[in-house]
Amino acid sequence: MLKRYHNIVGGIFRLTDALVIGLVWIGSYWVRFYIPLIQVTRGFPAFKKYAALAPLIIALWMTVFESMRVYQSRRILRRTHEVYLILKAHGAAMLFFIALTYLFSEYKYSRAVMLYFGVAGGICLVALRLALRNSLRALRKNGFNLRHIIGIGEGNAIETLILRTDKFPELGLRIIGLITHETSSCQMIQKKPVLGHFHQLKEMIQKHHPDQLLIALPRHQYIDLDRILALLKDETIDIQLVPDIHEYVTLGCEVEDFDGLPLVNINDSPLSGWGALAKRSTDILISGIALVLLSPLLGFIAFAIRLSSRGPILYPQERMGLDGKTFKMLKFRSMKWNAESDTGAVWAEPNDLRRTQLGSFLRSTSLDELPQLWNVFKGDMSLVGPRPERPIFVQKFRNEIPHYMLRHKVKAGMTGWAQINGWRGNTSLDRRIECDLFYIRNWSYFLDLKIITLTLWKGFINKNAY
Repeated sequence: MLKRYHNIVGGIFRLTDALVIGLVWIGSYWVRFYIPLIQVTRGFPAFKKYAALAPLIIALWMTVFESMRVYQSRRILRRTHEVYLILKAHGAAMLFFIALTYLFSEYKYSRAVMLYFGVAGGICLVALRLALRNSLRALRKNGFNLRHIIGIGEGNAIETLILRTDKFPELGLRIIGLITHETSSCQMIQKKPVLGHFHQLKEMIQKHHPDQLLIALPRHQYIDLDRILALLKDETIDIQLVPDIHEYVTLGCEVEDFDGLPLVNINDSPLSGWGALAKRSTDILISGIALVLLSPLLGFIAFAIRLSSRGPILYPQERMGLDGKTFKMLKFRSMKWNAESDTGAVWAEPNDLRRTQLGSFLRSTSLDELPQLWNVFKGDMSLVGPRPERPIFVQKFRNEIPHYMLRHKVKAGMTGWAQINGWRGNTSLDRRIECDLFYIRNWSYFLDLKIITLTLWKGFINKNAY
């Protein structure tokens, strides 16, 4: 249903975006040097130097747009979200472009051209995308190129499906009516008329000539699926099956073909393939460099801990990570040795008497977390991900907080979306889980870079770090 739409529309969007990027780059050169808003003081550079760069710019933009899921087909975006996604990807591509030209090119391109290109490119990309979407929506709204659908079933699945198709008229999908079980007395469902019952299915197809059938039975009616499919075995009409499982889907749902057998993946990890390889490579590179560059600081902290209190320098603590497996997470010891011998495992609190004087400073500045760079380098953790929790607390929270265990679908991280938004330490667990699930659902390589940057900017010192 949606694959055909995204294949066509996605191809159009890729083509128009490539044309816009190339034309705006050339146009920015002409505006700068032939309609100069700012006086030209260093002569007119050759046009061929700028024109030769256009294919490389287009390739860079398309690569960044693909990696940031601008053309992602698994979801339909609201216009505001789509505009935000385009501008974010355009901004990221601009940063890459500026960095590459200054690092690898001896020729210095005009800063004014880049400024015009950045501003005009963003405006044109958004304007053209909205124009295309609005044009498509208007055509479909006026009855052009519609696919008429009959829905089979009732309950949450079919009602959700109706709401989704009505919400996105640009898809060209129009549900003309529903067919329900013989025991149903409904005449209307979500403002769609009930055309008949299951035994009248062939009759309704001949009468209304739909382009497509959507079977969305409630789970208690799955016993009737064989009867419905038997009635449709000689029909050439397109048939799609919508399983009534959306209430269990939190991270996402995909269907894959296993030698002709459809498999439905529920809440699968988004980290696979090249994305997982890029994330792991970045973890190794950054953690390795950080361990070398920070070695004097790490040595100084270790020496200070040794002098200030009795006990080991490092404190290995069992935490739960990827797929619920435990590992020993390293921290600089910030509490008195055997601090939990009397209290057991408890959360740290403000003015915790178990902390050493140096430990209070290390925790408030997050310097006690630096040994986790070794966990990242080894592969126990990642630089970015949900913060790992102690197994004793996990067993408690998994029964109290819905979807808590889904945060273990990716590697635990030194920092994460929750931490840069202030949800660290003894704060709302519900909000932290919301942030963790948001991160997993929306993961991209550039989201990781954003979180790392924001952590360096504001993530070390926090009022809840104690």
